[in-house]
Amino acid sequence: MKINLRVLLVFLTGLSLSATTRASALTIPDDVVFEKGAEFSNAADQHLQLDIARPKAASGALPAILCIHGGGFRAGTREGYDELCVKLAGQGYVAATVTYRLAPAFEYPAAVIDCKAAVRWLRAHAGRLGIDPQRIGVTGGSAGGHLAQFLGVTRGVKEFEIGENLDQSSDVACVVNFYGPSDLTKSYGKSVDAAEVLPLFFGGDLETKLREHVHGSPLYWVTPHAAPTLIIHGTEDKYVNYEQAGWMVEKLRAAQVEVELLTMPGAGHGFGGADAEKADAAMLEFFDRHLKAH
Repeated sequence: MKINLRVLLVFLTGLSLSATTRASALTIPDDVVFEKGAEFSNAADQHLQLDIARPKAASGALPAILCIHGGGFRAGTREGYDELCVKLAGQGYVAATVTYRLAPAFEYPAAVIDCKAAVRWLRAHAGRLGIDPQRIGVTGGSAGGHLAQFLGVTRGVKEFEIGENLDQSSDVACVVNFYGPSDLTKSYGKSVDAAEVLPLFFGGDLETKLREHVHGSPLYWVTPHAAPTLIIHGTEDKYVNYEQAGWMVEKLRAAQVEVELLTMPGAGHGFGGADAEKADAAMLEFFDRHLKAH
């Protein structure tokens, strides 16, 4: 894989998607416009919002990336990816980080519905934001990786299209999935917190909510229409077992969907140091290849 040195140096300093997200003082470069708290949906009176970063000076419509935070479907905030969005804007993307409804107050499929609504909103406002609506990608880590992958495999599935801007598509052009689970029916006993987290997300465990666990697993939605995908996963992940990545890769390949797996030997749930640098460079290379005009 060829890595753009300038891109890599930008990502060596500061927060990356593969690192643990955290709220911090945000520095906005002079060449980036940052819009905080744009409401994209009012599902269940929750006033869901996006933070959006974009280049100040751009010629023509730009590709966009939606970033979805993790947190076991029950925690995390969009602000943890504000810095990543600013960095992506510096690389020529319109980047947005999304708030979605969390468990246990809101069970599956609320989070999926919200992330799809965010993509539709970006398309509905493509003119104002300078987005090319044909070039929208998605990424996320952990639970966010699951949701990003879910968007990539449910193109055209109407049951998740609820809310505003229904005249717009929620399709995504490509996916970068950082250690997101693919089959939630097989997480129990393999993840240190699945038995605590998943019953909150689905409203019950495998005995009482088996159908929901299957329905909410990206692995079972794969078709030949799925979006090209890069999966990045550590072999020592205690929260999302590494085999989850292999299952997704096999299923996508069987459907003749373009898929790549970047294995991080010895890495756990979240990357640091050289692992973070390698993961970020791979993410950018994949997005550049699939979203930037040739």
